Amino acid sequence: MREPPVGLPVAQVLAAVRRHWDDRLDRVEHLPVGFGAHHWAAYAGPRPRLFVTLDGLGPRHSAATLEAAYAGAAALRDAGLEFVLASVPTLEGTLTTPLLDGALSCTPWRVGATDGPDDPTWTAATLARLHPTSPPPDLPRWRPLVAADLADATAALTRRAWGPGPHADAARDAVRRHLGAIEVWTARYHHLAGVARDRGWVATHGEPGGHNQLVTAEGRILVDWESSKLAPAERDLRTLVDAGVETDADPAMLELFDLEWRLDEVSQYTAWFAAPHAGTADDEIAFAGLLEELERE
Repeated sequence: MREPPVGLPVAQVLAAVRRHWDDRLDRVEHLPVGFGAHHWAAYAGPRPRLFVTLDGLGPRHSAATLEAAYAGAAALRDAGLEFVLASVPTLEGTLTTPLLDGALSCTPWRVGATDGPDDPTWTAATLARLHPTSPPPDLPRWRPLVAADLADATAALTRRAWGPGPHADAARDAVRRHLGAIEVWTARYHHLAGVARDRGWVATHGEPGGHNQLVTAEGRILVDWESSKLAPAERDLRTLVDAGVETDADPAMLELFDLEWRLDEVSQYTAWFAAPHAGTADDEIAFAGLLEELERE
């Protein structure tokens, strides 16, 4: 996220990281990167030691499933997948710890960049190693992210005022214009979710595209494993198809996970702009994302 979380002083983040990971750390600095979670660099002296993440809890993640996802990533790394950037255990032996209304975790700091050109060849080779690897036994199982009554719930929400905030009216009007499409998308999504039960399931990252690849001096690594799940391979392969790479992916499963992305984004941004907002950089990104998912082919 581009803005620090409201109601969470930097000193509180530092205290939690020192208490649960490393008492030699002397400061943390909020990083305006990514979208969905908050991040900080944790320093000991002049150099950062840990990349700190605060994931929100709710429909996407519970404390238990988030812990299991990070534990699954660590197991995959230990199984020989060196491209997995796994979390650092706390002093208590867990991979997350509660903070505010979310869960805090840390990975080792790696010097690198995520803003370079995508490398679909690397992504394809990486997924070709990930998917045949025996999945960790406690890896969370994929389940539909949005409820079957999403269209009805969204329609009810549009019948009241949104905000206040600079995007409230425009967001509500855009969602209202697409209520019929949301109903069709949701019905198709849940039909395909039923079809998915008969497909083969593998360990998946969830979003293995370039925005979750860190290019270091030692090579690329795959970061942000909070959404790792046992699921049809197309959950990851959609990234390759979008990049124009030929795969043997099942078109129905590609459609399932494209719909999942679209509906989940619409659901989250609808709630975002129905609530008070101030027009921050995060609000601008969210509003653009809402329009993109509602209007794309």
